[in-house]
Amino acid sequence: MADTAEQVPGAGPETGPGPGEGPEPEPEREPGAGRGQGLHALLLSVLGPEIIAGAYPPGSVLRTNEVAERFGVSRTVVREVVRVLESMHLVASRRRVGVTVQPAERWNVFDPQVIRWRMAGADRPRQLRSLTVLRRAIEPVAASLAARHATPEQCADLTRHAMDMVATSRGQQLQAYLVHDVAFHEVVLRASGNEMFARLGDVVREVLTARTRHQVMFDDPDPAAVTLHVRVAEAIRSGDADGAERATREIAEGALRELDILAP
Repeated sequence: MADTAEQVPGAGPETGPGPGEGPEPEPEREPGAGRGQGLHALLLSVLGPEIIAGAYPPGSVLRTNEVAERFGVSRTVVREVVRVLESMHLVASRRRVGVTVQPAERWNVFDPQVIRWRMAGADRPRQLRSLTVLRRAIEPVAASLAARHATPEQCADLTRHAMDMVATSRGQQLQAYLVHDVAFHEVVLRASGNEMFARLGDVVREVLTARTRHQVMFDDPDPAAVTLHVRVAEAIRSGDADGAERATREIAEGALRELDILAP
């Protein structure tokens, strides 16, 4: 890797639109935000993916002055980025040791940014499968609970999102379909009434978005999967816990079969 400041602009994996947002909007800025925050984001968008990709092996020491020189930024910017990477457990800072790259087993693998970076790299097939297996374990139970605890408003939201999925499931409208797919699954997790399940909404958002962003989907969603989402909404609305769990499990198992074909 060349030690030049020119590597920062445009470096790192593309971030693409956020899940359920359609075309990516301009990032919101706090009053007074400027060049410093822009450099912070750019540096993070390079160092994070490089660590994920193994450019810095576990145990490597990142020296603040060397990073600052490489990217042409201040040490203050580097320290801010290091704090973010520490929060993700990608690095650890210790006095007299420095900033040390951590092994993958210590990473916060539920952090949306970590998921996004892993999805953008060579680890994508394994990451997709790992997260889809997690969904198969969690979402059917969440749907079963939702059939017992969902509010009338949540039931209405599920029905609306399911119908919107049907409406956008043809004609290669994957971005529009994604918006409703993400919203549907987030409502199911929240409607479960379990705060731990609800917090997994960001994880589900990232895996669904990655499938679309990295073209790990067919041109149009599987019609059977679309129909299953409608069945889940109906089962939750009618209080059919077993039916909601069964249909949701079929959705996850169908997603795993798609991965066998598109991301073996």
